Amino acid sequence: MRGKYDHPTAVAFKNMMRIIGIVAIIAAVVGAAVGGIGGLTIGGFLGIVVGFSIQQVAGQAVAGIFLLAARPFKVGDHVNILGEDGIVEDITSLFTKVRKQDGTVVLIPSSSVIGNKIYLLLQKLTGQQSGQ
Repeated sequence: MRGKYDHPTAVAFKNMMRIIGIVAIIAAVVGAAVGGIGGLTIGGFLGIVVGFSIQQVAGQAVAGIFLLAARPFKVGDHVNILGEDGIVEDITSLFTKVRKQDGTVVLIPSSSVIGNKIYLLLQKLTGQQSGQ
C-alpha cells in the first residue's frame, strides 16, 4: 500500500481491513462453536451488534480515506472548513487538524469535512498581517 499511497492513507486502509478481519473471525468462531442454525443466528446477531457499535467510527474512517484519496487540500494549506479558518497541520483518517491564528488547534471530523464546503484561501496565516 505504501508504494501507491502515502503513509496516512496506507495506515487507515490497513486499520479498516484489520477491523473487518477481526469481526469476520469472531463471527466464524461463534458460528462454528454453536453450529447449525443457532450458529448462523448468533453470528448474524453478533455482526449486527458490532456493526451498530462501530457505525460512526467506521463511517468517519471511510470518509477520511476518501478525503485522503481526493486531496481537496494538503498539509500547509490555509483553509476555512466549517467556519474554522487556519493552516492544515495534519490529515488523518478520522480528523483534519487545523491550527487557527491564535494558536488554537481544531480537530474537524472527516465525515464533516466530506459533507461540507471547503474554502482554500490564497494566503497562509503568519503571526503578522501584511502591512502592519
